[in-house]
Formats: sequence, structure tokens, C-alpha cells
Amino acid sequence: MGKNAVKYMNKTKKNFQSRRQFLRKAGSYLTLAGSTLASPLPALAQRANLKVRSVEAYPIYINKRSEGLYDSPSFSGEEDPARWRFGGPFQQLPSAIITIVKTNEGITGFGMGAGGSAAVEIIDGHLKHFLLDTNPLNVERLWDQMYTSSVFYGRRGIFAMALSSVDNALWDIAGKYLDKPVHELLGGSERDRIEIYQTNGDFLEAQRSGVKNFKRTTYGGPRTPKNVLDQFVMSVLEARDQLGPDVRLMTDCVSRDGTVEWAIPFCERLRDANPYFMEELLSPDDVFGYAELADRIGIKGNGWTRIACGEHEYTEHGFKVLVGLGSADILQPDITWCGGTTAGRRISTLVENAGLELIPHRGASCWGFPIALTSPSCTMAESFPEGSAILDAMSCKVEKGYVFAPQKPGFGHSLSEEMVLDFRLTQRI
Repeated sequence: MGKNAVKYMNKTKKNFQSRRQFLRKAGSYLTLAGSTLASPLPALAQRANLKVRSVEAYPIYINKRSEGLYDSPSFSGEEDPARWRFGGPFQQLPSAIITIVKTNEGITGFGMGAGGSAAVEIIDGHLKHFLLDTNPLNVERLWDQMYTSSVFYGRRGIFAMALSSVDNALWDIAGKYLDKPVHELLGGSERDRIEIYQTNGDFLEAQRSGVKNFKRTTYGGPRTPKNVLDQFVMSVLEARDQLGPDVRLMTDCVSRDGTVEWAIPFCERLRDANPYFMEELLSPDDVFGYAELADRIGIKGNGWTRIACGEHEYTEHGFKVLVGLGSADILQPDITWCGGTTAGRRISTLVENAGLELIPHRGASCWGFPIALTSPSCTMAESFPEGSAILDAMSCKVEKGYVFAPQKPGFGHSLSEEMVLDFRLTQRI
């Protein structure tokens, strides 16, 4: 073997040992970080030569809700009730996107967001320019730069959903680089599992498998037909009778136009079901209305249930308003919409410091679970009985009523670039 080859092998061995020492030290940094807001990643980034080489984002077919997403609606007239519910091609879960970020060291990060082709355009035309040739371990500084650059047009909605996708991909890279699950990067937790609550599906079957928490959903508001609301109320009361008094039962109205005047009598109809929380009773813009509900029927006002909202709120700035006004007993950020894991981490700190409950939307997904697990107030993680191949690839293990912390580095998903491209949503399905 030539001298140059021996020199190269010695250099490679030395670099490998240096990296191993670096990772060992990184583990101690993460332990010291605990549950405080200070992130260890900037200090680690100074010693790493990791660089972003490419950023690509794709709308994906998430499940049957993505079918017909780009089709034009057909309304019977200007009074058609469907006009109040048509969400268009950019509504959250049906318009899911995946961002793929590749690095110079062969580490690839995946991150889920939403906003469809509009969010992809924001990533391609705006956000990727903040990432190329930068160190992805500077994830929170990059988040601050991207968010600040958008405040005159972004702040909420599609921009925040695009930012979520990118941010989650960077955290995925950080976990894979450090060979640690994301929840450990966030400070870790003494627990390794959380009880799930099942949204919809066969409650009795789920109860037999160990599930102890359940939620029924409807589309509620002043414009919802009376017979639809009657059927929903009956289904919740029946669920309570069937499941017994010891399980937690919740409701979700997914309301776009609810008002306090409509919500109070509606909630009273469900009082005998003893709901643990009642979710999305009002428009997400009606933060003052939510504060009134929390005062009148929530535990903040010594009421008989808990008011939950925040699924359609964005970044810690939006949640500061909800917390400051007392608009909820339970806050529910979606980590693929609210601004990503960086935003979720800051929202969690805000909620915990206020003495409120944090229960992330879709908390049993690989994206929501790290924030759920590391937030002491979180006692449940949302799970759905029906998924799809790509949703299953982004879900944590659920067994006997619990969701378990992934042990794989990053978010612990089983996504691949090939899978993302296979599920890429085209203009027509």
C-alpha cells in the first residue's frame, strides 16, 4: 500500500473518531438542555461542516380526501350550503406537501407541511434560498430568518404551512446527523408513551383493544342543518352510554362560522355526555368569542368542560393571543401547519408556562409526537383508525391504547424519496 493511501486511511480514521467524539459530546449537550427553551444545535453547528445541497417540495396524495382536490366545484346557486364549506385546493390535510432536503454528507431530511402547489411555490421561490449552502443544524436561526422575511405577506396560513414542511425537514436532518430521535433533541422525556384518543371510527372495538379516550366530529355552526346536529348530539350521548362513565369523551365541531350565541345552547345539549373537551366551536378568528366560551363553560370559569382550539392557529405569535386572552383551556397546534417543530417547541413553552394543557392536533403522527411527548401537560395524542400507505409511514407505533416514542433517528418515519414521488399529487387524479 502506498504512502498516500496510508496517509488517507489514517486521516479518515481520525475524522471518524472525531465525529464519534463529537456525537458523544452532543449527547451530553442534549442532556444538559433538558426541557429549557435554549437549543444545543447552534453550538453543534459551529463544529460541523454539514451543508444543504438541494430543497425540493411536492404536493402528495394523502388519502381519499385528496381526490378531486383540483376539481372545480358545482354549486346549485348562491344559497347552496356547500359554498360555506368548499375549501379549495389548498386546505390543510388534503393539500399535504412533503419537502425533501439533501445535504453534502448524504443525509436526507423529510418534512410534512400543507398548502399544495401554492406552498410549493413559496418554498421554490422564497424559502429554499435561505437554505442552500447553509448548515441545517442552525434550524432555529433559519426559522427566524425565513419567518421574518415573510411578515409583510406571510405570518399565517399557506406561508406558515410551507415553513412547517421545511422546518420539519431540518429537524429530521438534525436527528439523523446526531443519531437521535427528535424528541431527544427537544430535551427528552422520562416517559416513552402517551395514551391515544381515537377520533371517529368504531369506539367499542377500539375500547376492546385498550383505547380509553375518544372523540366524535361533525361540521357544526349556525348554518348546519338541524337534523345533522341532532344526529351528532345523539351519537355522542349514545357513545357515552356505551363506553361508560370512566373514559374521556370529546367533541369537535370543525367550525368555520360558529358564534357564541350558537355554541352555548349547542354545548348544553351535550352536557350529559360530560365531554372532557369541546373543540373548534367557533371560527379561529373569533379569539374574543373563545375567551367568552372559556369563561362561561370552560374550567377557567369553573364551568363543566374544557374549551379547545388552536389547530388552525400559527406560530407562537398567534398562540400568545389565545393564551393572553384566555381563549382556551387546551391548545392544539398542528406541527405540520403552525410553523413546524421550531414553532411547536416555542408554543409548548408558552402553554406550559401559562399552566394550560397542550394536546397537539394529530399528536400520534411522527411530526406531532415529539412535541406531545416533551410537553408535561400533554396527556393524550390524537390517532385515527383509517390511514393510507403514506400516512402509515408517518405514524408512530400505536398499541393497546398507547402511542410509543420512535427510537429511529430523526422523526422515525419510513418515508423515502421514491415513496414521496409515487404519491406525488398531479393536477388531476
